[in-house]
Amino acid sequence: MTSAPPTESAPSPEARTLATRREWIGLAVIALPCLVYAMDLTVLNLALPAISEHLHPSSSQLLWIIDVYGFLVAGFLITMGTLGDRIGRRKLLLIGAAFFAVASTLAAFADSAGMLIAMRALLGIAGATLAPSTLSLIRNMFHDERQRQFAIGVWIASFSVGSAIGPLVGGVLLEFFWWGSVFLLALPVMALLLIVGPSLLPEYKDPNAGRIDLVSVALSLFAVLSIIYALKQLAEHGLHALPLALLAVGLGVGTVFIRRQTTLAYPLLDLALFQSRPFSAAITAYALSCLAMFGVYIYISQYLQLVLGLSPLMAGVALLPWALGFVFGSLLSPRLSRHVAPATIMIWGLLSSSIGFALVWMAGTSWGLSALIAGTIVMSLGMAPVFTVGNEIIVTAAPPERAGSASAISETSAEFSGALGIAIFGSLGTLIYRMAVSDGLPAALSPEDRATSLATLGGAVATAHGAPGPVADALLLVAREAFVSALQFTALVGGVLVLLAGLLTARILRTLPPKV
Repeated sequence: MTSAPPTESAPSPEARTLATRREWIGLAVIALPCLVYAMDLTVLNLALPAISEHLHPSSSQLLWIIDVYGFLVAGFLITMGTLGDRIGRRKLLLIGAAFFAVASTLAAFADSAGMLIAMRALLGIAGATLAPSTLSLIRNMFHDERQRQFAIGVWIASFSVGSAIGPLVGGVLLEFFWWGSVFLLALPVMALLLIVGPSLLPEYKDPNAGRIDLVSVALSLFAVLSIIYALKQLAEHGLHALPLALLAVGLGVGTVFIRRQTTLAYPLLDLALFQSRPFSAAITAYALSCLAMFGVYIYISQYLQLVLGLSPLMAGVALLPWALGFVFGSLLSPRLSRHVAPATIMIWGLLSSSIGFALVWMAGTSWGLSALIAGTIVMSLGMAPVFTVGNEIIVTAAPPERAGSASAISETSAEFSGALGIAIFGSLGTLIYRMAVSDGLPAALSPEDRATSLATLGGAVATAHGAPGPVADALLLVAREAFVSALQFTALVGGVLVLLAGLLTARILRTLPPKV
């Protein structure tokens, strides 16, 4: 396999040229669509009751309304990252922004569940252009290593802010407007990007890039979509033949895709990037961190509402410190990197995260909510430098003309790891919950209510609402204690995973010097 030579006219990434005001304003412009991208992943959940009332989707359609966006984002990341290297990252970003605005408008005024699913699918395809295009533009806009790390910190922080304010802004809109208003949040941001982007953002592409291999596009899309869909089904419904078969087929197609890349002069996925030890180590640390974080997060949100009894709004407020920790840690990392080697920053960040997981484990003690909030803060402060420094290592380990492909690999690894974390942790936690709750269920429950209560904590809470007082109290007590046991176990597994990531990082990155 060979890669095209770095023939673009942009300054070398090793050049110490400082960014001008134009680059810093451009950074603010490209951070905004990242914020909207993150908001779009979280804000829809609040609108689901109103969507159900007005569009009357079936249960299957409702699931696709929720899932199709994330599925297609993950499926098209690799393709969009490499496409940006070929046609130009600014061009791809502006095309994606235009499609995102159009799809958001049509989704807001959808008059059927089918139309809303189609628009969410288009939003996913457009959203897949945002992360790799923006991160690869940062790679080429900021040539000074200190400034580039700070810019990547801002990029990471924009996703955290979007995730944090999405439910809050969405809640306000739904209080005063119709459900479609949550989709219109993207319009002013995308309009601003389309207006000022051509003048503020420079264009970068590989002039020697070959044609896109459509067979590779089809193989990668099928592999990613089938694997993530299978993992999600396994997490929700346990071990069943169909998702296991789909997972096997997806892995097989993925193997064919990878082998095909070794035969192409300009592959869709440049496997040569993995020959860089810093690149491989940063991807590994990033992936394991996402796996642990997403796996535990699904239990934290349920713990706040179903165990502690907080409202959705108050649960969102309790999770705000987590997002703010990511913002603070992402912006602090570049300052640390002036004096500390990247390996040291990532190792200590991962070790700190393991302490955060230990504090989450203490949510099962009398400290409850305080321990959980403290744990999420420590976790986010530890992981933010891993994400910031790790992404800087990932995009700079690749040649400038392949920055889009490297960025797409980074985001795809995060998507895969998140889905895998939800599947693995979800299955383990469900098993522990069922084992802990099975012997303690009140004898007065009917067989149907017993099955519902054994399935999930949400099912047990719903059953308790229709049960007599003493039976309801006994059911809630045993179900909540069982769920806390599952939360504690997953927190323990998450802590072990980030410790493992720290050991791997120490082994591979220990030779990298500090940024000077």
